[in-house]
This record gives sequence, C-alpha cells and structure tokens, in this order.
Amino acid sequence: MSVDFDYAAIWDKVLQSFRNEIGATSFDIWFPQVTYNTFRHDKLYIMVPNTLTLEWIESRYLEALQNNFRDLSKQNISLILITEPIVEKDGYISPLNSKYTFNTFVVGNSNRFAHAACYAVGEAPARAYNPLFIYGGVGLGKTHLMHAIAHRILANNPSFSVKYVSSEQFTNELISAIKDDSTPAFRNKYRNIDVLLIDDIQFLAGKERTQEEFFHTFNTLYEANKQVVISSDRPPRNIPTLEDRLRSRFEWGLITDIQIPDLETRIAILRKKAQNEDLNVPYDVLDYIANYIDNNIRELEGALVRLVAFATINKRPLNMETATEALKDILPPPRPKKITIECIQKEVCKFYGLNLTELLSKKRNKQLVYPRQIAMFLCRKLTDASFPLIGDQFGGRDHTTVMHSVDKIEKEKLESQELMATLEKLRKQLDPN
Repeated sequence: MSVDFDYAAIWDKVLQSFRNEIGATSFDIWFPQVTYNTFRHDKLYIMVPNTLTLEWIESRYLEALQNNFRDLSKQNISLILITEPIVEKDGYISPLNSKYTFNTFVVGNSNRFAHAACYAVGEAPARAYNPLFIYGGVGLGKTHLMHAIAHRILANNPSFSVKYVSSEQFTNELISAIKDDSTPAFRNKYRNIDVLLIDDIQFLAGKERTQEEFFHTFNTLYEANKQVVISSDRPPRNIPTLEDRLRSRFEWGLITDIQIPDLETRIAILRKKAQNEDLNVPYDVLDYIANYIDNNIRELEGALVRLVAFATINKRPLNMETATEALKDILPPPRPKKITIECIQKEVCKFYGLNLTELLSKKRNKQLVYPRQIAMFLCRKLTDASFPLIGDQFGGRDHTTVMHSVDKIEKEKLESQELMATLEKLRKQLDPN
C-alpha cells in the first residue's frame, strides 16, 4: 500500500458524489461538519460533530459511503465514525468510545448491581472482582460498562496498559498471527498488559484453538494479578461448546447480569440522551417511545435519533404528532391512556389541594367528603372497577358508601353547572383525548 495515498482527497470526492445521491437538503443537514481525521491499519476515521449525527449516518449512509470509498481507492477499507479526534499512544489507537463513561450510564433497578461491580473494578482493578463476568441481552449496556471501566482505570492510572477487544477481533488476530508465524508477538501483546476487557466471549464457542490461546492468556494475566473483564449474552454455564476449564475460570470471580430496563429507566435513558444532545423533547413523546421499545437500549435510542432526524429534515416540532408520523414504521399508534383509580385519586387531590392520605382517611369534614365523593363517582364512570373494589381503594370503605356517593354526584350534576364543569375539567385532565 502506498504511504503517499491521499485518503483525505478521496474522502472529499466521496462526499461530493454523495451529495448528489441523497440530495442537497439531507446532505446539508447531516454532513457540513463531517471531516476526515486519520487513516490507520485499513481503517479510515471520520469525525462527526455529535453522537446524534454519528448514529444517523451509521444507520442510513455508512455502508454506501464505505462502498463508494472502496470503489475510488480500490482498497478494502473500513470507515469508522468518531466524535473526538483519534489520539495515538505508542502506535496503538484506542477503540474506546469517549461517550461510554460511568457519568453517561443511566442506573436503574435492572443494572444497579452490575454498575456497582463495574465501578468497583474501575476504582480498584484486580483488587475488587477478578475476573468480572457481565452478561445480558443485546443492547442493554454491557459494552458501555466495559468502556466505562477502561476509562476510569486509565483516568486513575495513566501508565496502565489497558486492552479492550471483541472476541471476534481476538480470533481474527490469532488467525493472522498463525498465518504469519507471529504468535509470539500476539501473545506478548495480550499477556503483558494490566487490564484485558474482552467483549462477547460467547463467540469463542466451538473455536478450539482460540479457546486454547485465551485460556493461557487468562492464566498468565490472572496469576500476575492483572484484571480481566468479560462480557457475554449469557452466563458461563449456558455457553455451548465452551471448555469446562474456561467456564470454571470465568466463575472464579463475580458474575453479574443486566436485565431489561423498566419503564422509568427507559424514560431516563431517553431523557439523558436528549439532554446530551441539547434537545427539548416533551415527556409524552419520551413516554410513547419507552412504552413500546422495552428490551433494547440501542433500538430505544435509535427511535429518538430517527424522530429528531425526521423533525429536523421536515422542519417539524418535536411533539406527539411528529413522533407518531416519524415512527409509524417501527411503532404502533399511541395507546389510549389507561385511567386507573390511583390516577383519579391523584388528579382529584391535585385539583382540590389535598394529599392522598387526607382523601383516603376516615375524616368526614366537608372539605374532604365532597372531593372524595367526586373521586368515587369518576372511578365508577371512567374505570371498570366494581363498587366493592372502589370502596377498598378508598381506605376500605363499604360498597354502599361508594353507591351513595355516585348517586349523590349523579343527581347534583344535573342541577349544578359548576359541578358539571368541574367533572368535565377533571375528565379532560385524566384523558385529553
């Protein structure tokens, strides 16, 4: 390969032709700040201004851009999008994502223990949990936590040699080393480091030579008191055709899992991503996305990226109408809001300036009885709850008390415009549609 190859010039030509392919409007939105950064080891690093742009180009345009670049350069080159300039240290380009830190990781019930374990390893490598084995489904944050560990270790120990690699890359490098008769160099690279983080270890299943090499690499590092962090989509005992001696070593340390995030965590993830991109996205839009995408954080964030791109290109506001249209191919229409007894109680308390304890109490002063009767009336009219169930949810009252309240409000609303207006206002608050 010629060392004088002008990759920047080729990239400029790719952009010029690509503008014609996708149209000036889309190009001017996504590509004004997309620039060539550097070329290393058959990889062309392209700078983009933020993660929103990175994710949009990666999902829509990257394959076409890469193919165009290969056609012009006549070389099998991979395009890598980055948000910060590549910094080379001792001839090695770090694959760590600068955005994947503990500060940007949203902690919830589904990942709290895994986060705590990873943070402990980041603070005290080889002294907290060694090895650390993280498992969970696709797109739940395993890679984010592994990068965060590496960033924290390097921040606290700048002289440490930290190596993050996927099992696929480890395998490919081993194959190349065997082919080139350079296995000593390969072993030196992976066995003389302070921290090894290897992602998606399940892909070593069935690869006997790679498992053999990793077994000895693991032993060397562990015996030298060096930290090893491993991730997988399943626990060690469930990885098929994994050698027992490897499985047992993975179980020497701490095994922690990441579960599917609950609704509150999914909304928090979307809110944090919006904040990081300086976007003002209404809560109901975040709630809409989070309610339908419940098992993959990448897809969750991808839906937000798609919405923002749609709104930007079409000059539309970020609201429910835009969200429904932008995401119609991947999300169903918004579900009607389900009205519950709890929702009604909270809304009535808010309307009358009460707290829930007062509303459900045994007190019978007029300031409490009337709002309580209105709440019971709305529960009967707007939910499928029976009289006994409503009574039970209002401090264990008898069903006849609920029946009396419903009858009373039913009669009074026919004679009072003010009460009619109050009931309608509360109904609209509970169900805007």
